[in-house]
Amino acid sequence: MKTKRILAVGAALATAALALSGCSPSTGGAPAAGDQTDSGGKITVWVDPPRVPAAEAFQEAYPDIPIDVVQIDGTVGGKTVKQAFANFDTAGSGWPDAIFFPSNDDIAWATSSSSNYAADLTDLLPDVIEGYDPAVLSFCDFDGQIRCLRNDAAPDVFWYNKAFFDENNYTLPTTWEEYGDLAVKIATEHPGKISGFLGDAYAVNRYLQGAGCPTNDRVSESEAHIDLTDPNCVRATELLTKMYDAGALSTQGIFDGDAAAAGVNLVMSPGAVWWGNYLFRDTWKIPAGQMSAVAPLPWDGESSPATGNEGGGLWGVSSHIKGKQLENALTFATFVATDPAWQVELSTGLPGYGPVQDGWLAKLESDAYFADIPTVQTAFKDAAAAVEPYSYMLYDTGSVWTETVSPTLIGGGTVEDAIAKFGEELVNQAKSVGYTVN
Repeated sequence: MKTKRILAVGAALATAALALSGCSPSTGGAPAAGDQTDSGGKITVWVDPPRVPAAEAFQEAYPDIPIDVVQIDGTVGGKTVKQAFANFDTAGSGWPDAIFFPSNDDIAWATSSSSNYAADLTDLLPDVIEGYDPAVLSFCDFDGQIRCLRNDAAPDVFWYNKAFFDENNYTLPTTWEEYGDLAVKIATEHPGKISGFLGDAYAVNRYLQGAGCPTNDRVSESEAHIDLTDPNCVRATELLTKMYDAGALSTQGIFDGDAAAAGVNLVMSPGAVWWGNYLFRDTWKIPAGQMSAVAPLPWDGESSPATGNEGGGLWGVSSHIKGKQLENALTFATFVATDPAWQVELSTGLPGYGPVQDGWLAKLESDAYFADIPTVQTAFKDAAAAVEPYSYMLYDTGSVWTETVSPTLIGGGTVEDAIAKFGEELVNQAKSVGYTVN
């Protein structure tokens, strides 16, 4: 008989030693076989609020697996979960059996040699791994080991307001450089219309990752390559300078409380697939039949498109368990990553797992929100393979961006000034958490 218990994170941490699985103290590294626990089958999973329905769907599908569901703080960039795990690592007990990481950056400390929480799933779930596009699962690949599963794919596509383009006879850009030129033209001819946002943490993925700029280039667990003078960074800086100086970019972020007022004036932008339902439809209330998307753009002289990735959550499984406890945790991870009961029927993002993507995309037809739905469906499905390499690190790139770029611009600085400050602080942050930066 199933056990259902949704707990607040504070209460869960207070009773961690009793309520959660654990093993004997460790000095780090992979746990020895004798240190791994087997509860006999009961598992504890940690999920943020949007993933509670996933856990509930699992309970409906597997009523014979006893499970405690702990609802945790889902704040991106929050430190609550990281601090809890540091305590568990010290005590040698308390880890959940599976988790949805609130921040994708969390996978960096969860796979570090000092924690080694996230199990290597390469040989544990080979059939599941085979169902992912390698580009989608690349964020979970650490030195050849798959240490997590993607919940959803969040590649950037190229969004545009089709109604605005049709009304004004504008032609869609075919390269990043044409996007910049058209943004300037539209800002000149239609003052107040914008072609992008710079103020949120994902803007660094939208533009710098999309340009192939090395901000999150993992050389090893202790070494990072960061170089904002790289030609790929320079081309992104030049593009943003041209658009910003023409008034085509907003210093607001897409999550700002007043972003909706600017959002209705957005005519085009690279942006994640989840922008469609989450931002345009549900948050900014842009009427149906206006917004559409096409495949990501290439840069001049390059034949393949290049794009960033904004989120796309990660599931992890504990390395501290074995036997029936591990078996049930893997069943849970497989369900939340692959089962249509969650990924198609309830999830709001494009599934990361390939075989269920068509089912989710088919729902776009019945929703009838986007203009040119067949093109949007194709763009969504094909974009993931165009994502530029990017590793999740112990430093928080998005936070560094929001703390440097918009404040510099609002203070009267140039885009070059802002990117320079971002790069300087990024190197400082990387060194402060122990990386050697080359």
